[in-house]
Amino acid sequence: MSRWTPRPDSGRPSGRRCEHTATADPAPLSASCSQCAARGQIRADLLLCLTCGHTGCSDSSRGAHATAHFAATGHPVARSLAPAQEWAWCYEDEVYLEPLPDRPIPAAPPREPESVWDYPRPPAVRPDDRRIRVECATEVLADTQRALRVLETSHPPVFYIPRGDVRTELLHPAAGNRTWCEWKGMAQYWDIVVGDDVRTRAAWSYQHPEPAYTSLTGFLAFYPSRVDRCTVDGEEAGAQEGDVYGGWITPEVRGPFKGGPGTLLW
Repeated sequence: MSRWTPRPDSGRPSGRRCEHTATADPAPLSASCSQCAARGQIRADLLLCLTCGHTGCSDSSRGAHATAHFAATGHPVARSLAPAQEWAWCYEDEVYLEPLPDRPIPAAPPREPESVWDYPRPPAVRPDDRRIRVECATEVLADTQRALRVLETSHPPVFYIPRGDVRTELLHPAAGNRTWCEWKGMAQYWDIVVGDDVRTRAAWSYQHPEPAYTSLTGFLAFYPSRVDRCTVDGEEAGAQEGDVYGGWITPEVRGPFKGGPGTLLW
């Protein structure tokens, strides 16, 4: 997965934000713009769609093939394939992007064990700068070092990831009822769809959380049991037992954990 950040346009800060700064790294489907090549034209100013790998000519005219691809598919970000030009364009947010270098993960001392029975109720929200990754159906669905960790008595922590670090084009609103958390409010659920692989209600978010939890607005959480792999600084997280909760069990967390048979009234 590549990460990008908005860049100044012609030396002027744009002031714009972008919700698509985490993208895939697809290989180009072709070495040239196939539509131009069919007309006997060879174009050097090419853009690569960072969702599907489509290669199209870049042009400021309305009918440019890279632009037409966005209009037909809604795939938001394309990067330049020109030599020595490290930039991308987000059609949806209308902002130029530049690559954000991967931050190396320094070796960290072992974390002190945490008992979930020392976590508070109502839950606490804490920033966490460890590298959090979610993988599903061979795709890196999320990759961030800007997570929020929600800590609640008897539960393993839940990691919430900013939308800008999530492949949101792979998320679709889930059918069925929303749920209500007595602390955070109404939760909306999302299906993960990667080709023919559908993970039903595998993610959730709080679009309009209760006042004490407004920091979760624009963040998404994932059930470890409904994706293929969740890691925290490279260590794989286990899933909280049961279908209701989505806690991540990492080596520093100690139970017993709520979620299994006979624990729902804890």
